[in-house]
Amino acid sequence: MDAITLRNLPPDLAREIRKKAKEEGTSLNRTVINLLRDKVATHKRAGKRTRYRNLDAISGSWTKAQADEFDKYLAKQRKIDPELWK
Repeated sequence: MDAITLRNLPPDLAREIRKKAKEEGTSLNRTVINLLRDKVATHKRAGKRTRYRNLDAISGSWTKAQADEFDKYLAKQRKIDPELWK
């Protein structure tokens, strides 16, 4: 079985991997293998490298409070200024 060493792993990525391993009750090694397998399988199904041009990757990742705050700012932008439409 091959071994791969990762160097200069960003601290935030390392934290997320550790968090995912804890949530799933698996080892770090198994978690990384699963993440890589899922990513490779996704690309194989697509038949080519996936390029994201929308917000699908973050869809559903906000908390309710974050979504409410975002909607609050959007509401401000959606107000029509009658002076601009004269």
